[in-house]
Amino acid sequence: MWNRVEEVLGDVRRPSRYVGGEVNSIDPGQVDADVRFALAYPDLYEVGTSHLGLSILYAVINAHPHASAERVYMPDLDMEQQMRERALPLFTLESRTPLGDFDFLGITLQYELTYTNIINMLDLAGIPAWADDRGADDPLVIGGGPNALNVEPVAPFFDLVVLGDGEEVVLDLLELYRDPRTGGDRKTFLERSSDIEGVYVPSGYTLDPEDPQAPPRPLEGFPERVRRRIVPHLDDVPVPTRPVLPFAEAVHDRAVVEVFRGCTRGCRFCMPGMIYRPVRERSPERVHGCVHEILANTGYEEISLVSLSSSDYSAIESVTTALAESLGRQHTSMSLPSLRVDRFSVDLANRVRAVRNTGITLAPEAGTQRLRDVINKGVTDEDFGDAVRAAFSAGCDQLKLYFMLGLPTEREEDILGIAEMVERARRIYVEVGVGRRPLKLNLSVACFIPKPHTPFQWEPQLSIEAFRDRISTLRHALPRRGVRLSYHDPDSSRLEGIFARGDRRLAPMIVEAHRRGARLDGWTEHFDPGVWEEAEKACSVDAAGYLGSRDLASPLPWDHLDSGVSREFLLEERARALAEVRTPDCRMGSCSACGVCDPTLGNEVVNPDV
Repeated sequence: MWNRVEEVLGDVRRPSRYVGGEVNSIDPGQVDADVRFALAYPDLYEVGTSHLGLSILYAVINAHPHASAERVYMPDLDMEQQMRERALPLFTLESRTPLGDFDFLGITLQYELTYTNIINMLDLAGIPAWADDRGADDPLVIGGGPNALNVEPVAPFFDLVVLGDGEEVVLDLLELYRDPRTGGDRKTFLERSSDIEGVYVPSGYTLDPEDPQAPPRPLEGFPERVRRRIVPHLDDVPVPTRPVLPFAEAVHDRAVVEVFRGCTRGCRFCMPGMIYRPVRERSPERVHGCVHEILANTGYEEISLVSLSSSDYSAIESVTTALAESLGRQHTSMSLPSLRVDRFSVDLANRVRAVRNTGITLAPEAGTQRLRDVINKGVTDEDFGDAVRAAFSAGCDQLKLYFMLGLPTEREEDILGIAEMVERARRIYVEVGVGRRPLKLNLSVACFIPKPHTPFQWEPQLSIEAFRDRISTLRHALPRRGVRLSYHDPDSSRLEGIFARGDRRLAPMIVEAHRRGARLDGWTEHFDPGVWEEAEKACSVDAAGYLGSRDLASPLPWDHLDSGVSREFLLEERARALAEVRTPDCRMGSCSACGVCDPTLGNEVVNPDV
């Protein structure tokens, strides 16, 4: 295979994406594995190599004495052309083995616009796209990641799907596969794997022909609902302290340590904030040890402490203070992504990184206090003013603000409120006295997309025309100079919205769009809405039905996939949203009765006094 791959490399851009052999990758020649996994990220190398989830699974599987894991990413279009012309199958980087020769192919589901990439990778590997068409010699194709909680649009392409934390599930599957009682029989393995908590077997469920929008019904022997797997203690989760160092520059080119998992802030639009509950924090001692071990094994000059909201880590001040002292001696910087919009978070960022050079990013999400209360954002006007003042006082002259348009109950004054917040930030910049340098203010606006397992899963999504009208309203209200406005492509947001709340009837459209040339749809230069319009028509897809509001009393296509958060809680949160009533963070007050916690599982914080 290497000779065949080497012949291609001189004819493609960035050949370093395909050569393998990176520092800290395994040497397959030194591994004698009974079970072989290929871990796939359905996007380009520089995106996939930054993904922490696959890095964790890579470390977990390769630590097992009877298994090995290798990596594969979506090839760029020039490489795909070369592979098709030369009949070169898609291969892993470590051993250049065709994907069809592995026992398992694991594919992460991070983003709806990678769905045609999944079909493309299977096609390049010579693996049938439809799970029902695969035989005994084909690998078992596994899905996982956040979009597994509504995998239905792509469910027919997967033999099984992991819901929730995969670190333990993958080891359970490995042991089941090695169990001689399965007899190497594919059907027996799939039936028995459905007994593992967190494993969903799509072939064990069938659509109701009289109500195709309802969740699939289980066949005999399969559970009514599949519960998400939750690791109760984050210190029990392995940390990839020898991450693979990519040859090509990655999107996030730095070392990372996950300080906690989950979020209880309760933003009503946020799917990760619902499906990753409860909060489980890693101990400060473990964080310290992992940081220094990773740096020693990689040589990175920046460490990032990651989570859904890093400044919410209850030991954040003590950990960052101690790390800043030790890392300073090594000339290593530290970053905290996903900051809250308040002075504490910005002051913290000022202490641990060079804000003057990198700027600061804040996400108020909505332009008025009323609408922020609707979405339960928990950001006041005072918080916003204090945060930008703290950033500018530290010498920051770059500010990026994130907002959404189309949120439930949105009015014109909410749109105009965004422009008012921008103008306020500009006034504060002048008041602080950094005005000798012009402020670089970037405003990024997204279209609100209702996501499953959130209180807004029943709400409609803006049409393309309505989104463009609101962008126009905002553009005319913004200052004429000094503000750079960017916004998400409304056509791709529309497609994302269709898949986000879709069902199995969308699978043929994905295959059809791929046949018509859809690839790398998450990249602006490759996305072609015309291809998708043709695929929709060819497959008679009712896009309006997927994008419109949903009946509160009717079942939803993902109701059989249990995130742990109850339907009753989501309906109550929706009612509170329409009443413009906030729900406090349950770590700061009383239990909000979301349904996730039980006597054996709950929020686990390392510094409960904070």
